[in-house]
Amino acid sequence: MQAIISYYYVIFLISVALSCIYLYMYHKHFNVNFSLIFTIIPIVNLGYVFQAQTKTVAEAILAIKIIYLGGCLLILFITFYIFGMCQLTIPKWFKMAMVMASASVYMAVLTIGHNGLFYQSISLSFENGFVVFHKTYGPFHTVFYVMELLYLFMGIAAILYSYNVKTQVSRRIIWLLFIPELLTLICYFGEKFITNTFELVPVAYVAAQIVYLIIAHYACIYDIEDTAVDSLAENGSTGFIAFTFDLTYLGSNRAARAVFQPLLDLNVDKSLSENEELSDLFIPWINTFNEDPSNDKFYYKSRRYIYLIDINYLYHNADKIGYQFVITDDTKNQEYIELLDHYNQRLEQEVRIKTADIVKMHNNLIRSMAKMVESRDNSTGGHIVRTSDVVEILMEEIMKDQSFTEEHHITEVFRRNIIKAAPLHDIGKIAVDDAILKKPGRFTDEEFEKMKTHAPEGAKVLHSILRETEDTGFKVLAENVAHYHHERMDGSGYPEGLSGNDIPMEARIMAIADVYDALVSKRVYKERMSFEEADRIMMESMGKHFDPQLKKFYVAARSGIEAYYRNAEPD
Repeated sequence: MQAIISYYYVIFLISVALSCIYLYMYHKHFNVNFSLIFTIIPIVNLGYVFQAQTKTVAEAILAIKIIYLGGCLLILFITFYIFGMCQLTIPKWFKMAMVMASASVYMAVLTIGHNGLFYQSISLSFENGFVVFHKTYGPFHTVFYVMELLYLFMGIAAILYSYNVKTQVSRRIIWLLFIPELLTLICYFGEKFITNTFELVPVAYVAAQIVYLIIAHYACIYDIEDTAVDSLAENGSTGFIAFTFDLTYLGSNRAARAVFQPLLDLNVDKSLSENEELSDLFIPWINTFNEDPSNDKFYYKSRRYIYLIDINYLYHNADKIGYQFVITDDTKNQEYIELLDHYNQRLEQEVRIKTADIVKMHNNLIRSMAKMVESRDNSTGGHIVRTSDVVEILMEEIMKDQSFTEEHHITEVFRRNIIKAAPLHDIGKIAVDDAILKKPGRFTDEEFEKMKTHAPEGAKVLHSILRETEDTGFKVLAENVAHYHHERMDGSGYPEGLSGNDIPMEARIMAIADVYDALVSKRVYKERMSFEEADRIMMESMGKHFDPQLKKFYVAARSGIEAYYRNAEPD
């Protein structure tokens, strides 16, 4: 009898020693179920010590109630722990159901000696110096066995599933988790075939403690998030500061206090607002972060160092409780960025200069091409320059009317492109015979029909010349100006006989400049017309030849156009 009592005492003391080792190894990131396991096992083993020394039924019932803490609650916490280590989630409603079931069964255990829910009867006798219990089980004892089997099945199933599916869970830990489950099966359901003298369950509990201590050791190594955070904090190169939502200071590490030295004078649990220097720094960052959590990065310059301040929410379990600041030395990055920015600025300046030269060369080339074509035409000296300038004067007035420009999608880019394209509107004349272009008088009907081909030919020439350009907007606009600048609003123009809004806006604008210059300029077949007479014809043609929407812009630009021609002294 004394040997049995000593056996239970030894098991109890070993379990207490193992729990003390756990306390020594304890890490704040350990699963709470892990701590509960190491708390309950010594208590349960103490129950076995009491049971071995029982003299009366009342003492036996008290010991049994302590022992069943293991059967009802310990296996529940072990199951929760296994799911956590296997990176599996038990639905909250099912987890609550498990807790309620275990609590209900243990409540039934507490009724032993009062009703027959768990034990219908219990008595004891002494045979050969050993205490022998005589029990008649109640309905909740069956429920207890069903619950035990369910928890064991869930634990083993989670281990097997994780082993086959979860690649980020250590296989070593999975095998270790399986050992306590196997021992539990052997002890609960095979104990009667091994020994009737003493119980093996306490030994299984101690063995489980040893296995769980080994798992705790490996878990600390395999938990990359925890080890990384611990390494960063210990290394001292990364600073951490935490405040609650009401700006209560929760603490900081040495690296953070080295950067923000006023933290040395701010006691934990004190408000941030008590230190004016810190308030002026951190509160604006917090306010900006609260307005838009994506604005979570700030820079702080101290002496010759530049620090990156990364703010985020501070969590306790899944609840937000405040703000966490992570401070890293970003000096080298910022120096590199500054150097890169300086280099980029120089590069951009050089690119702008080169681009301006290319654009100037491109524009000169365009005008040279247009002048080359115009040099073949006896009747239009200076025409391309003047029409381009008139287009620019008209566009100045058009750009003042925001509603009109928005309605017709006229932008600053459009303005620049049409001014640049205006000299090319007659480039198609390169395909017209010299005999027609250089004719000193009016054209015959046949000659005029050939002359009209310069519009579509101009579009073809520009399409070929500008085919490889990346500025597709200018390419399309230039082709439209060349192709359609002789179209009329009433459909009587050429070459396509377009009317109204079917005529591109750039061609409608070009038509005004083209016709006006023809009216006020000298030709081989006519003298120049007075401004008054030219204006009368232009106004009468609004809605027939010209777009009536452009009338107000022509009227607004009229004085500027006339002043231009007086200074230009056209031929």
